[in-house]
Amino acid sequence: MPSLFRFLTVIAVIVAVVYGAIYALANFVTPKPREMTVSIPPDKFQKK
Repeated sequence: MPSLFRFLTVIAVIVAVVYGAIYALANFVTPKPREMTVSIPPDKFQKK
């Protein structure tokens, strides 16, 4: 039984660290907006 509790504790700690990292990335990192250009080939405009 103690090995099961130890395993569940380790899994809970790993999940908490991953959740904390995702939370920190979502709330504390702001992306830098920049312009974007996409070239579209002319044959995409022609009706077939």
